[in-house]
Amino acid sequence: QVQLVESGGGLVQAGGSLRLSCAASGRTFTGYVMAWFRQAAGKEREFIGGIRWSGGSTYYADSVKGRFIISRDNAKNTVYLQMNSLKPEDTAVYYCAAAAGAVIITPRATRYDYWGPGTQVTVSS
Repeated sequence: QVQLVESGGGLVQAGGSLRLSCAASGRTFTGYVMAWFRQAAGKEREFIGGIRWSGGSTYYADSVKGRFIISRDNAKNTVYLQMNSLKPEDTAVYYCAAAAGAVIITPRATRYDYWGPGTQVTVSS
């Protein structure tokens, strides 16, 4: 059974950085796309970016391009979201997601088969 567990959220001042982790377990993730989404209070879930487990290619939403970096550690079965130059509008619950057998990194949340419970990130001004 696939499990995804996010960690690393918290409170940070604007301009600061945080690194979120997504520990994945239950199988090998070759051929998967791993993605990060976020959902602010009262808003729809938003795609941030993703990474192909095999090969490591990445794709980002325009709203975070140049500030956020996604990486993975195959040995630890962990995906990371490095967030820099954080803004108050980055405040949200951040979710890790996995899509089995995905060919491309899609921003469509419905394509993802597994989700973590989320971790809160709050950026103060």
